Amino acid sequence: MCYGKCARCIGHSLVGLALLCIAANILLYFPNGETKYASENHLSRFVWFFSGIVGGGLLMLLPAFVFIGLEQDDCCGCCGHENCGKRCTMLSSVLASLIGIAGSGYCVIVAALGLAEGPLCLNSFGQWNYTFASTEGQYLLDTSTWSQCSEPRHVVEWNVSLFSILLALGGIEFILCLIQVINGVLGGICGYCCSRQQQYDC
Repeated sequence: MCYGKCARCIGHSLVGLALLCIAANILLYFPNGETKYASENHLSRFVWFFSGIVGGGLLMLLPAFVFIGLEQDDCCGCCGHENCGKRCTMLSSVLASLIGIAGSGYCVIVAALGLAEGPLCLNSFGQWNYTFASTEGQYLLDTSTWSQCSEPRHVVEWNVSLFSILLALGGIEFILCLIQVINGVLGGICGYCCSRQQQYDC
């Protein structure tokens, strides 16, 4: 088994997931494609935490590029054996994985809080508030209550959809980074590629 190829596959997957997180977070600023709510600060507070842009996005690109570069990284070698040198590279990828775990964990937590609290919206009394904050997330199961938000139009559906996407993407990123922690440790112990010949050479 080649642990480097596995890491590279995880890296490419994380790049795609990070870009999707960034896109989902950006869309949260424009309910129904309108910009006025962002300029008037009539958005959920958790939108401003940049969980998808920073946590699931930019912070995820660092480990992603580290993982992608593993297969080309010859490291320093030890006693002239290239595979032995690559063990230190695999072990160092564990540190990058921990950064990814922190970023994706942040994305998941903020998205979950955003879903639980619900959107900031104009209610039937003409007041801007968090209409569903006191429901402890139960509004998610009762779509008939979503009409209590009159503005922005369909803001509940907008927030629920995008925060759910961020929650799912962050969860997948977390799992992939966790897999790379295990992969990096095994690669560091067994060698870059665990073939009998390479183990013998090392």
